[in-house]
Amino acid sequence: MATTVRKSAYFSMKTPNRAGQGARLLSALAAHGVNLLAFTGFPSAGRAQVDFIPYDVSKFATAARKLGMKVSKRKAVFLAQGTDKAGACAGICSKLAKAGINMVAMDAVAAGKGRFGAIFWVRPRDVARASRVLRAR
Repeated sequence: MATTVRKSAYFSMKTPNRAGQGARLLSALAAHGVNLLAFTGFPSAGRAQVDFIPYDVSKFATAARKLGMKVSKRKAVFLAQGTDKAGACAGICSKLAKAGINMVAMDAVAAGKGRFGAIFWVRPRDVARASRVLRAR
């Protein structure tokens, strides 16, 4: 299977950097029927930043509003999926580098059964150009 890249929406928010915060947020969203393509979190200035990449943006936005979550406005992220092999993400990185587009961050994982997945970000001003370069759908 060839690697596919698509552009999606994500929302971020700050939360206390304490045990159980991610579980609380994810459980609350699940209780509202929200399914996520990806979720990531990391420490940020004594707190934690969490990023939600929902399957259904409107369902996520409605649930976040009902739950009183203070999420950012909609921003762009890229998702890649394909056959897991040595250098699975190298082609994506190389295409962006050749086009002079800096990748801000990437999280990638072997997904089992010979597949990999990745989420990655570029600067907002580079989103449209990265979409063209990567033929993101």
